[in-house]
Amino acid sequence: MDRTVAPESLDRIALIGNFLPRKCGLATFTTDTYNALRDRYPDLQVDVYAMDDRPGAYAYPPAVTHAIPQDDRIAYLDAARRIEASGAQAVWVQHEYGIYGGSAGEHLLALLDRVNVPVLVTLHTILEHPNAEERRVLEALLRRAAKVIVMAEKGREILMRVHGTNSRQIAMIPHGVPDRPFAAPAAMKPAFGWAERDVILTFGLLAPNKGIETMIEAMPAVVARHPNALYVVLGATHPHLVAHEGEAYRDRLKAQAADLGVADNVAFVDAFVEQHELLDYLQAADLYVTPYSNPAQITSGTLSYAVAMGKVVVSTPYVHATEILADDHGILVDFGDAAAFAREIDDLLSNDARRIDLAARAYARGRTMLWPCLVESALKEVTAAFAARPRRMKIDMDLTALTPDFAAVERMSDATGMLQHSIYSVPDRRHGYCIDDNARALILMSQIDEIDEIARDKWMTIYAAFVQYAWNPDRRRFRNFMNFDRTWCEDEGSEDSNGRTLWALAITARDARSRKHRDWALSLYEQTASIALDLGSPRARAFAMLAAVAMLEVVPGHALSTEIATRFGDELVTLLDTARRPEWRWFEIVLAYDNARLPEAMIRAGAALGREDFLDVGLDTLDWIVGRQTSPEGRFRAVGTESFGRPYAEPLPFDQQPLEAQATVEACVAAFHATGDRRWRDEALKAYHWYLGANDLDLPLATVADGGCFDGLMPTGLNRNQGAESILALQLASCAISALSKRGASVADPRRAVA
Repeated sequence: MDRTVAPESLDRIALIGNFLPRKCGLATFTTDTYNALRDRYPDLQVDVYAMDDRPGAYAYPPAVTHAIPQDDRIAYLDAARRIEASGAQAVWVQHEYGIYGGSAGEHLLALLDRVNVPVLVTLHTILEHPNAEERRVLEALLRRAAKVIVMAEKGREILMRVHGTNSRQIAMIPHGVPDRPFAAPAAMKPAFGWAERDVILTFGLLAPNKGIETMIEAMPAVVARHPNALYVVLGATHPHLVAHEGEAYRDRLKAQAADLGVADNVAFVDAFVEQHELLDYLQAADLYVTPYSNPAQITSGTLSYAVAMGKVVVSTPYVHATEILADDHGILVDFGDAAAFAREIDDLLSNDARRIDLAARAYARGRTMLWPCLVESALKEVTAAFAARPRRMKIDMDLTALTPDFAAVERMSDATGMLQHSIYSVPDRRHGYCIDDNARALILMSQIDEIDEIARDKWMTIYAAFVQYAWNPDRRRFRNFMNFDRTWCEDEGSEDSNGRTLWALAITARDARSRKHRDWALSLYEQTASIALDLGSPRARAFAMLAAVAMLEVVPGHALSTEIATRFGDELVTLLDTARRPEWRWFEIVLAYDNARLPEAMIRAGAALGREDFLDVGLDTLDWIVGRQTSPEGRFRAVGTESFGRPYAEPLPFDQQPLEAQATVEACVAAFHATGDRRWRDEALKAYHWYLGANDLDLPLATVADGGCFDGLMPTGLNRNQGAESILALQLASCAISALSKRGASVADPRRAVA
């Protein structure tokens, strides 16, 4: 076949699977696929991402762009970033159970969820009766795939019947095979010393499911009629079996042959042979047998290769054999039926005309399965998926600030408090409650204007009661996580949750519309605020500083609050000096969540305490983090969760969380109030507009009709769940923007230039 260019401007794809020199059938398949792609489409760049079960053990060829350690989930995310950065236009996955890490191989999903290109999946095993985890992972894979390739029609039928897959999503493309001129076995046998033997061959990694015992059991009857018959078992023992029991299985097979008196008629070739040598073995054989014991086996590369070489095949009726040997292209016998194997082999070795006719029919079928045929068919599917992918359209967005709306918060709340998570917009009670969300909800009750006062009183009391009940006086800490049955999951919560709770108490003491709630919050703050002095996390300290600043407005000169704001502000300055580099003006050597809270705390503390140094540090670090949160198009780009914990590294774009936009809005509002510089008002609006669709994917996260907010922005679109944190982030950001529009520039500080 002639070499051609890849169709319709497709110039780069990523190929994921095992790869030689890893010794397994899938590695051979992926390697052959790569070679066929490169030969058929020389202008197509094919980046191989090899799954690695023994990191560092394989000397991969230059064809392998990157190896992914099988059990390292972070490595899958790194591979996704590499694929995105490479400009690959599609991903082609070779899927087999056991080669991807996580439960039922779920780590692969983490990779695919973070690439924004069409995905083609070749399924090498399709289970009739998957367990719950296998079903969950495969169905997630099916949802992500633009097209699924099966190598037998039975695979299509199983996918439709067991998983409800749409037939239009499935393509049947036979297993690829190499091309060689037909050769008579007699011409090839002398090279192996088999000139006078009738050769029966089995090839593949040696493992109990290959049914070799059945064929050895058949050999005494075969030898009785054909004394020169030789059954050759070609292949190394499966590496996983070797790791478990060494060569004990091979030894048991040899002992079986000896016990049956056919040791001289059974030969074991313990080797993982290269393709050219394998084809020589196949062409030297008179018959090829696959006595496999698994009826559900959808594909067998060895069977495909044997047919391609024109071998007469005797096989058990597993799925692939049933289809490829149909219409008198081979012989099928029952599973485990040694007598049937002996009978059919005897007939074939005794009947030259029948054997020659079947060989010719097999060879002709093999011509339809050549590797160029496979990659041509697959590339057509890739190209169709690439052409059909959704195009992002630039549309005029309504960036009008939303009126704060309590509806979605109420939807997520009950008499205990606000539930943490949802499935889409429906609360998911399995995950219960946390004080983080109830503290945020308590703050919202003080900030939102557009709510009936009776409803405000009801919900503020519920959220306050949750916070009150969370206080554990024995540990002098607030608990965080509560089960749906109102039992606590721990005796004390994280530092961050304790700092955030103090912040909510101080805001409530300052801003609650009802005196009873202000009095309650002030009382509990006075009782608990000293725990702040034990906090070590920079963010927990920032939350405590924000609490202290708010309390200083309630009780001017409040001694403990002054100490908290001063001590932690000084310590953040020290952290900044320690972590700073010329290109890194930040308090830590890594980025994490709620980043803008750190400069916000410094800005608000600087203004409250009259500390110009705090204010300068806060404004400088806010300027730095805002720069890192701006896309090349000038839009707000939340620091993605994949960025967390990477020392001195530029942030990565996904997954983007609503919490980051809220923190940035409120920090920039603080900067505007402290300086009067309209630049900060504009930055606050830019971060707020992220919720409305001015983001990397042009997709709004806010659901305007009901006050909801999706949980995040991912490479492939929205995380369409609507958890408490996300809803509260939107509503609190809306409150901040609403207040900003009311106050305007009247808060300008004469010490700062006004833009």
